[in-house]
Amino acid sequence: MRKERKAEGEGCRTVPLAGHVGFDSLPDQLVNKSVSQGFCFNILCVGETGLGKSTLMDTLFNTKFEGEPATHTQPGVQLRSNTYDLQESNVGLKLTIVSTVGFGDQINKEDSYKPIMEFIDAQFEAYLQEELKIRRVLHTYHDSRIHACLYFIAPTGHSLKSLDLVTMKKLDSKVNIIPIIAKSDAISKSELTKFKIKITSELVSNGVQIYQFPTDDESVAEINGTMNAHLPFAVIGSTEELKIGNKMMKARQYPWGTVQVENEAHCDFVKLREMLIRINMEDLREQTHSRHYELYRRCKLEEMGFKDTDPDSKPFSLQETYEAKRNEFLGELQKKEEEMRQMFVQRVKEKEAELKEAEKELHEKFDRLKKLHQDEKKKLEDKKKSLDDEVNAFKQRKTAAELLQSQGSQAGGSQTLKRDKEKKN
Repeated sequence: MRKERKAEGEGCRTVPLAGHVGFDSLPDQLVNKSVSQGFCFNILCVGETGLGKSTLMDTLFNTKFEGEPATHTQPGVQLRSNTYDLQESNVGLKLTIVSTVGFGDQINKEDSYKPIMEFIDAQFEAYLQEELKIRRVLHTYHDSRIHACLYFIAPTGHSLKSLDLVTMKKLDSKVNIIPIIAKSDAISKSELTKFKIKITSELVSNGVQIYQFPTDDESVAEINGTMNAHLPFAVIGSTEELKIGNKMMKARQYPWGTVQVENEAHCDFVKLREMLIRINMEDLREQTHSRHYELYRRCKLEEMGFKDTDPDSKPFSLQETYEAKRNEFLGELQKKEEEMRQMFVQRVKEKEAELKEAEKELHEKFDRLKKLHQDEKKKLEDKKKSLDDEVNAFKQRKTAAELLQSQGSQAGGSQTLKRDKEKKN
């Protein structure tokens, strides 16, 4: 009996209390703390331009959010984020609405999902960087991770577009996708039922994992199970209030009649609001953290080399991983340092060989120039000697000529004097 009890209670004993202690007030303490800190909720609205995303957000939260209507001339998909502080009773909510501007408006829609994925990953990365800091302030950090993705499907009544299937397939591992049929009053009730069945079968056949409302909690298991069967929700949004009977209600007025937004016989808007905000908002937040963010965090840390087990599948602590990565890094650093040192020595040797070769060439060139200079000098000296000999010979001939000329002039002068004397006589 003792062994069976130990197996059932896993080593724990149940001890009755003699009186009231007070730890049953822990839930109240958590509620008071959460209410004082406030809550945050981030919604991503994905869908083509003109499907009523902004109108539905205004209708869901019963307010008028700021924003400019988007055009169909956007060159690419842009994500526009706006944060609002809402107050209901004594509960504060920091609501962030992210809209995809220009989604589905381009001719080539092949990469339309990439800006959305990059935005979601950027919010995960920002939270991870804050979590990895030595001095963390997560209690005051504004969590911008996307908690719910409302995917707006055009009310064609036929089947999902390729763009919708590709985008939801890419996003289902990163965010909680809740598909909704926008402007569902554009098709008849029988067509809408067939359209829902068609969408569900296409999502299943293409392996798209949409968000399923949790059924593990007994208090909401029945309603969530029922609502899972109603997915995707067919919704209508309107901020215009019309008088129907004796009440003012949100509705859309048509020439043929009135569509009431909060009438469950007309659309699933009430179901969406109940499931998204009143019943499962905290589960959406929890799923984002425990499933999607943990998957991103695990993949990111594995890319950085951190693992929980060693190659032998034994537990591996973060400190051991850090030491192993540090030793590996130091080993690689030493290896690179040795390679650089050897490369440096090799380059020095090559440079020395080049310098020696250049020096040898310079010496050979110097010897050639020196020999050439000596030959030219010898030629010049020989030429100078020959010129000096010619000058000396010229001088000798000049002297001889001058002597002959002087002798000739003297002889001519004596003959002239002799002729003069003869004339006088």
